[in-house]
Amino acid sequence: MKKKMLLMYPILVFLMGLNGLFAQQKIKTITGLVIEETTAQPIAFATVLVADPETQKPITGTTTLDDGSFSIETDADNFYIEISFIGFTSKTFGQPVTTGKSINLGTVVLSEDAQQLQEVVVQGEISRTEFKLDKRVFNVGKDISSTGVSALEVLNNVPSVNVNIEGQISLRGSQGVQILINGKPSVIASEEGNTLGTITADMIDRIEVITNPSAKYDAEGTSGIINIVIKKDQRKGFNGSVSVNTGAPDAHSVGISLNKRSEKFNLFSQIGFGIRELPEDTENRNVDLVNNTTVLSAGTEYRNETFYNLVLGTDYYITDSNVLTLSGNFAMEIEDQPSATGFTSLDGAGNITSEWQRTEVTEAENPKLQFELQYKKDFKGDEDHNLIFSSLGSLFAKDQSSDFINETISGSDNDAEQKTRTDFKEAVFTFKLDYTKPFTEKWKMETGAQYVINDVNNDYEVSNFDGSNFIVDPGLTNLFEFNQNVLGFYGTGSYEGEKWGVKGGLRLEQTLLNTYLANTNEENEQNYTNLFPSVHTSYKFTEKISMQAGYSKRVYRPRLWDLNPFFNIRNNFSIRQGNPNLQPEYTDSYEITSIYILGKASINFGVFYRYTTDVIERISVFENNVNTVRPENIGKNNLTGLEFNAKYSPFNWMSLNGDFNYTTFTREGTFEDTVFDFSGDQWSSKLMAKVQLPADFELQTTGNYQSKVKTVQGVRSDNLFLDLGLRKDILKGKAVLSLSVRDLFASRVNENQIAQNDFEVYDRGQRGRFIALGFSYGFGKGEAMQYSGQQRRF
Repeated sequence: MKKKMLLMYPILVFLMGLNGLFAQQKIKTITGLVIEETTAQPIAFATVLVADPETQKPITGTTTLDDGSFSIETDADNFYIEISFIGFTSKTFGQPVTTGKSINLGTVVLSEDAQQLQEVVVQGEISRTEFKLDKRVFNVGKDISSTGVSALEVLNNVPSVNVNIEGQISLRGSQGVQILINGKPSVIASEEGNTLGTITADMIDRIEVITNPSAKYDAEGTSGIINIVIKKDQRKGFNGSVSVNTGAPDAHSVGISLNKRSEKFNLFSQIGFGIRELPEDTENRNVDLVNNTTVLSAGTEYRNETFYNLVLGTDYYITDSNVLTLSGNFAMEIEDQPSATGFTSLDGAGNITSEWQRTEVTEAENPKLQFELQYKKDFKGDEDHNLIFSSLGSLFAKDQSSDFINETISGSDNDAEQKTRTDFKEAVFTFKLDYTKPFTEKWKMETGAQYVINDVNNDYEVSNFDGSNFIVDPGLTNLFEFNQNVLGFYGTGSYEGEKWGVKGGLRLEQTLLNTYLANTNEENEQNYTNLFPSVHTSYKFTEKISMQAGYSKRVYRPRLWDLNPFFNIRNNFSIRQGNPNLQPEYTDSYEITSIYILGKASINFGVFYRYTTDVIERISVFENNVNTVRPENIGKNNLTGLEFNAKYSPFNWMSLNGDFNYTTFTREGTFEDTVFDFSGDQWSSKLMAKVQLPADFELQTTGNYQSKVKTVQGVRSDNLFLDLGLRKDILKGKAVLSLSVRDLFASRVNENQIAQNDFEVYDRGQRGRFIALGFSYGFGKGEAMQYSGQQRRF
């Protein structure tokens, strides 16, 4: 039992019995000083535990300060004291015989336990994956946590997870993944401008990958959930880190992270500033096969940003079993988009009939405010028996103006001027209540409710120059209002034994959606109620072989930009448009996965099947060489997939991580008398190699391949690219120098082709190579970290 308590050191810091709140007896104060035997140096953060001698359960506890001293109070009449620290032999004191209120243990000397220390190091050396009923748990080991990288880099090490050059996260090749922090939405994990770069690897205990979420989680989304679980770090005092980064294309930032922890408060903040340049080379070809005309366009689109970011928050320990968390994030982005595109018009014989250039000058200010409030209550000192209330709010605005000028170079006159104005406001509020009750160590119940309010207003105006004045174009101008409220209730029950476990649940969600186009007086209201069942089971054959199976029903509700019929006229021959009549798509998801531990290798293998109805696809409508892309509900999709992940560490200085996904699908659907029945397949793979080099250098290479895939109207081409990273620890690990190159050979190209009976469309986009150099330094008890801002994708 004592060894078990020692291994629980990270979480046994402020455990106190509820009887401590209402004690009528006289309180005793226990003090002392803890030092090392060999050096006589004080031991900070050693665990001091007061426990019941009969049950050996904790009564109260604390940790030593920087100088090794401690002071703890108890009103218990019968107790013993245990002092422990990882890597040292514990010392136990029976209850001292005293009639006073003070107990001084004097100087407590702890000696190193070599065998125990070796066990701990080996156990924490390598990151490993294991099953927990409805989730796959990636435990972050020393091979990652000691490198000082950000959470985004840690996610790139997790099987099935990819993080692209812009920080977008995908799971099994699909985006739209929901990111949670400690099981709930968070300011630092929101999709819009998230600050995951402020979370370092040493702060992360584990990452839970939920590809088939249970009824406990929001039924929204089909890609799955990634939950980042933060360590219960009990370091007191002042901690901090500063990060400076530069790169090409221009990407320069400075970030400062500060943390102050005391007995009652944990204050944290993050301040960031930066500028970045995001160029993209684009190429389009629109071919009208009826009139034998072609329009070609090529250019470079820029998105230059200056951004400011501030995060402030605090954890307040009302009592040891009642914690209140309040945090906020304010960000401001100032955009500049100086883009230029050249156009060429061809006749049926391939002769040039006209050439012109379209330039864009866009300026925008995007303020964003987020807040988070959470209250957590642990019952009877049991963390597994708890009640959590959380509230997350997000306010975002965009004030944007654009000037477009067409200048004729040759041939037909295409001179024109346009202006657009965007006044956008969005408010999203999420309220969540979760209650977890373990009846025994094996049986557990979870229940709760969630209410999400989404309120959007987008005032969009297009004006054309008639030679003397700008005249509003009523066909492209409108005020769009979007309101969606989702109310959900859930309940789950689970049994988890030593080898076998099962979990079942049911979620009820009611959705009320309303869209309104003010200028045309078009209104669309949807009100629907759905049940989302789930069932999961897992079985551990041996310590090295285990299996998991699960089923859940999911929903994808159309987003704002799926519904808004007006979007962007940057290239007025390639227009994206929303559909206010779009319906949600539903997916039944089944999967079976397994884990094999073979010496220094771990292997994951799984198969999954998804049946989706009312599938949302983006359909191209072609007229006068203008390609308008609009989402539509088209039929159903049957998808079957295989997934294989493997990690192998042949040497202490090398680790290899491989990821392979293969899917085959059958589509059935009809849209406007056109039948879209077809079958196809695709596969993707990722191979990552990490090598420890002399002089504390670390080299990491990641190769990615995505095969071509047939789409509803055409083909999306394959993609092959390589990322490279080099890192060096300096100043005894308190600082890190890093060099990263994304898309080393500039081979990552997004290429799509559409071939229909009456038209053909080809489009190509490329971001190019990104190079970044960073320096991070941790002070106090802080660790070196990387700061990375991320743009709000609008």
